[in-house]
Amino acid sequence: MYILFPIGIMYYFGINLDERFAVPNFWPRKEETHRIPFEKVEIREELERLRKRRLERRERRLSAEKGAGGQEDQ
Repeated sequence: MYILFPIGIMYYFGINLDERFAVPNFWPRKEETHRIPFEKVEIREELERLRKRRLERRERRLSAEKGAGGQEDQ
Protein backbone atom coordinates (compact mmCIF):
# COMPACT_ATOMS: atom_id res chain seq x y z
CA MET A 1 0.00 0.00 0.00
CA TYR A 2 2.76 2.46 0.91
CA ILE A 3 4.63 1.69 -2.31
CA LEU A 4 1.68 2.80 -4.44
CA PHE A 5 1.35 6.17 -2.70
CA PRO A 6 4.30 7.88 -4.50
CA ILE A 7 3.25 6.32 -7.79
CA GLY A 8 -0.26 7.68 -7.30
CA ILE A 9 1.12 11.17 -6.63
CA MET A 10 3.32 10.99 -9.73
CA TYR A 11 0.37 9.83 -11.81
CA TYR A 12 -1.92 12.55 -10.42
CA PHE A 13 0.51 15.37 -11.13
CA GLY A 14 1.97 13.80 -14.27
CA ILE A 15 -1.15 13.75 -16.43
CA ASN A 16 -2.76 16.79 -18.05
CA LEU A 17 0.02 19.15 -17.03
CA ASP A 18 -0.76 21.55 -19.86
CA GLU A 19 -4.37 21.91 -18.76
CA ARG A 20 -3.67 22.15 -15.01
CA PHE A 21 -0.62 24.33 -14.68
CA ALA A 22 -0.66 26.37 -17.89
CA VAL A 23 -1.02 30.13 -17.53
CA PRO A 24 -2.62 31.80 -20.54
CA ASN A 25 -0.46 34.44 -22.25
CA PHE A 26 2.50 33.68 -19.99
CA TRP A 27 5.16 34.23 -22.65
CA PRO A 28 5.22 37.67 -24.27
CA ARG A 29 4.57 38.03 -27.97
CA LYS A 30 7.48 38.89 -30.25
CA GLU A 31 6.48 42.56 -30.57
CA GLU A 32 6.32 42.89 -26.75
CA THR A 33 9.86 41.65 -26.14
CA HIS A 34 13.04 43.68 -26.19
CA ARG A 35 14.86 43.82 -29.48
CA ILE A 36 18.58 44.45 -29.56
CA PRO A 37 19.50 47.21 -32.02
CA PHE A 38 22.28 46.31 -34.44
CA GLU A 39 22.30 49.23 -36.88
CA LYS A 40 24.12 52.46 -35.99
CA VAL A 41 20.96 54.52 -36.43
CA GLU A 42 18.96 52.19 -34.18
CA ILE A 43 21.70 52.28 -31.55
CA ARG A 44 21.76 56.09 -31.59
CA GLU A 45 17.97 56.25 -31.31
CA GLU A 46 17.97 53.83 -28.39
CA LEU A 47 20.74 55.77 -26.62
CA GLU A 48 18.82 59.01 -27.11
CA ARG A 49 15.63 57.41 -25.76
CA LEU A 50 17.46 56.10 -22.68
CA ARG A 51 19.16 59.46 -22.12
CA LYS A 52 15.81 61.29 -22.33
CA ARG A 53 14.23 58.80 -19.93
CA ARG A 54 17.11 59.17 -17.46
CA LEU A 55 16.89 62.99 -17.54
CA GLU A 56 13.10 62.93 -17.04
CA ARG A 57 13.48 60.67 -14.01
CA ARG A 58 16.25 62.91 -12.65
CA GLU A 59 14.04 65.99 -13.03
CA ARG A 60 11.17 64.27 -11.22
CA ARG A 61 13.51 63.12 -8.44
CA LEU A 62 15.01 66.58 -8.00
CA SER A 63 11.61 68.27 -7.94
CA ALA A 64 10.37 65.72 -5.37
CA GLU A 65 13.47 66.34 -3.25
CA LYS A 66 12.91 70.10 -3.45
CA GLY A 67 9.29 69.67 -2.43
CA ALA A 68 10.21 67.39 0.48
CA GLY A 69 13.08 69.66 1.52
CA GLY A 70 10.83 72.72 1.63
CA GLN A 71 8.31 70.97 3.88
CA GLU A 72 10.98 69.90 6.36
CA ASP A 73 12.17 73.49 6.91
CA GLN A 74 8.72 74.70 8.01
